Amino acid sequence: MTPRVMVRRREVPAAGEWTGATPPLLRRVYAARNALDETQARPRLSQLLPPDGMSGLDAAAGLLASAISGDRHILVVGDFDCDGATACALGVKGLRLLGARRVSHAVPNRITHGYGLSPALVDELAALSPDLLVTVDHGIACNAGIAAAKARGWQVLVTDHHLPGDTLPDADAIVDPNQPGDRFPSKALAGVGVMFYVLLALRRRLREQGAFAGEVPDLAVLLDLVAVGTVADLVPLDANNRALVAAGLRRLRAGQGCPGLNALAEVSRRPLGRLTAADIGYAIGPRLNAAGRLEDMALGIECLLTDDPRQAREIAATLDEINSERRAVQQQMTDEAEAAVARVALGEAVPVGLCLHDPDWHPGVVGLVASKLKERLHRPVIAFAPSEPGSDSLRGSARSIPGFHIRDALADVASRHPGLVERFGGHAMAAGLSLRADRFDAFRDAFQSIVAATLPPELLAAEVLSDGALESVDFARANAEALRDGGPWGQGFPEPQFDGDFEVLGWRVVGERHLKLELGGCGMRLNAIHFGGWNGEEPPSRVRIAYRLEPDDYRGGDAIQLVVVHREPA
Repeated sequence: MTPRVMVRRREVPAAGEWTGATPPLLRRVYAARNALDETQARPRLSQLLPPDGMSGLDAAAGLLASAISGDRHILVVGDFDCDGATACALGVKGLRLLGARRVSHAVPNRITHGYGLSPALVDELAALSPDLLVTVDHGIACNAGIAAAKARGWQVLVTDHHLPGDTLPDADAIVDPNQPGDRFPSKALAGVGVMFYVLLALRRRLREQGAFAGEVPDLAVLLDLVAVGTVADLVPLDANNRALVAAGLRRLRAGQGCPGLNALAEVSRRPLGRLTAADIGYAIGPRLNAAGRLEDMALGIECLLTDDPRQAREIAATLDEINSERRAVQQQMTDEAEAAVARVALGEAVPVGLCLHDPDWHPGVVGLVASKLKERLHRPVIAFAPSEPGSDSLRGSARSIPGFHIRDALADVASRHPGLVERFGGHAMAAGLSLRADRFDAFRDAFQSIVAATLPPELLAAEVLSDGALESVDFARANAEALRDGGPWGQGFPEPQFDGDFEVLGWRVVGERHLKLELGGCGMRLNAIHFGGWNGEEPPSRVRIAYRLEPDDYRGGDAIQLVVVHREPA
């Protein structure tokens, strides 16, 4: 099944005040995203929201300042995705920068421990004899693990950005902008962003206490990590997040990033000087995530923490190999999932809420499978795998479409069917859960029932949003570079794309799956590439496409190309 796709032009409000350095095309794109002047379009660090209003920051700063002054052991506990890894590395580096001498880190293993700070992980951490645990990118739903840590006499600071459950954990301090009553204006911070704010509050507390005899430590040196974790976690790039990401990208482009990120850019063949948020999302982030999916995210964190460029390159090469393995596993699982969907579609329509399970699937890759099917079918998808080979416990990863809050849907299932779901948590667009294998059918029926009852049918029509058509004068290298560098683009501030009708003057297949096109339009001949666009059929003589305008660095000079994101007969 292929969902109906519509191209809809955004309504562009009147433009505001701009400097001459911003091309008219870029102003038009910014205005369509409600950014009506330079300040709104390209927020700087000076515009960063102050920490005031974020609940728990004062208590967190007090806990950390006391631990540092008392030379106590601080253990930063990360998570096994890119946001969790960068937040962990940020916490370790930032605390050391601010004077902590006894800082270590740990991360759960996806297979052995499951998500977050679990009682089993606490038992293993006991050998490290920590005084203060700091969770990053998790903890708000880890009530049992935090209770186990407290029972051992440890202090616990939770830093997280996920939505809380009905009961908050009994931690010594909780910093999460999404907890009830929090007055911080932005709820879009990633876990790494929350930890950055904790470090800002700690630095202020230490400065007030006179802890810095000389120059106050510059936390901006850590913004490369903030940028990578924020982009990779697909949180909305509101003005605050764009300021953080843009500052981190500037450091990376200047070669001032940590050796590990520099090495990951190198191994993925992304030039540092032109690095974009898309490069993070499609190249750097997946290589870090691969460690947590198939191996152990401890390797990814080690890559981010090392100061030795040679060691960083060695680890990055290993992560690249793991990522290649991940792609192969993902492709096999996706093929199997699509075959299962095809079998369902033979007898009836594909459910509006799709649940899939295979006993041979890998729990670290089900999120990617759910994401792929969500994109193709444009409906909420949950993919399940055994938590470990032969286990009677399943781990599921859910992905949703705009307008349908997947975490709330899981909460609805849990409320209506007590005991059916063992654990769940997440965001509007992505969530995770666990349940017993013998309850999969019951969960599938409950989930599909709730989706069918609450998801408006019009949301099942996928939209390709366009910034409109381009004139011949717009097809210029200067515009392509301005669009590339005008970000960061991402969730909530989408990358510019345009639409138009073109004549197909020539075409050929490259790399088995991609379609290279020569198009005629606006009195010009234009090169285009449609990645994954070869479907075995000759394209029609005229096509309507949605596309990105990009510099063609392969051909160089003034060359540009259209990167097709959607194609249909004109």
